[in-house]
Amino acid sequence: MVSGKRILYYSTLSVLFLYFLFAGLIETKPFLAPFTVALVLALLVYPLSRKMEKGFFNRSWASVVNTIFIFLISLGFFALFSMQVKNLVDDWPKIKETMKPKIEKLKDFVFEHTPLSQKDLEESSKGGLSVPFLSTGSQPGKKAATFFSKAMSFFGNYLLTFIYIFFMLNYRQHFRKFLLRLFPDEDRKRLQKVILKSANVIQQYLIGKLILIGFLSVFYAIGLGLSGVSNFILVSVLAAVFSIIPYVGNVIGFGMAMIFGYLVSGNPGVLIGISLTFFIGQFVESYILQPYIVGDKVDLHPFITILVVVAGNLVWGLIGMILAIPLLAIVNVIFLNVQSLKPFGYLLSKEEKTG
Repeated sequence: MVSGKRILYYSTLSVLFLYFLFAGLIETKPFLAPFTVALVLALLVYPLSRKMEKGFFNRSWASVVNTIFIFLISLGFFALFSMQVKNLVDDWPKIKETMKPKIEKLKDFVFEHTPLSQKDLEESSKGGLSVPFLSTGSQPGKKAATFFSKAMSFFGNYLLTFIYIFFMLNYRQHFRKFLLRLFPDEDRKRLQKVILKSANVIQQYLIGKLILIGFLSVFYAIGLGLSGVSNFILVSVLAAVFSIIPYVGNVIGFGMAMIFGYLVSGNPGVLIGISLTFFIGQFVESYILQPYIVGDKVDLHPFITILVVVAGNLVWGLIGMILAIPLLAIVNVIFLNVQSLKPFGYLLSKEEKTG
């Protein structure tokens, strides 16, 4: 009976802890998301910053240069994205004309094989036109204000991220010493080992992923371009970037390429070229390049990985999905190096670690 009460007590505490943890993460997203992104990016350029400091740069200038380097890369990505979106907007009339007969065929199929009728569709359309935001004259002004507010918030967090990166690189020794002083002398050596391991795991994982993203971007661009996909550069880059999200990202990228390829051309043959491109690209990445470039640097259990990616999406959306694996890798390193937490490290890992 006592054992049953104890199980109930700890189960209730665990559920409450997880509830308030996720609720807190959701509420603090405007603060924590830019900070966490900055932490991951700072770890990514940390080796380059150290090399520069050993040369003719002091720490402050090395931090500035690396921060500007990441900033310029992000600007280049946004420029590419905006140019390709403009091409998509320009192609929109063509897409509508191409898809018009396809939509009519789909309607005929639905009316023939389901209880739905043309009258149901018309009533649904009428119902859609009567929604409040279309009947309220002041709504366009509200939409513009909402868009402006969200845009300002995004750019504020975007710029704040690079400020965080600079301070993390420039004052990293100060933060490291602070963490070491939180623990007694006998535990500091182990803590320093955990810090170094965490940094190395994230650096090797992210650098390897960037190499794979570069390969996939070029390979997809060639394959999708030859297949006749419009805006193939945008689709290729986005599909390659989405591959950083385990399992889910490749499906999103493939689906996006199929939609873009079919919408513009309307030719089913394009879908064969897209399928071959993604099949060959994923085969080369997963079975040839990834074992050598990324390897088992982040040795996480596939099932736990999927759960964490889904949780990341629920908490922080796309950013949460991208950050889920690097953050889980840091947590796993901590678990594997703290005796009382090693069972959780075993749970998160593919194989048992003695660490």
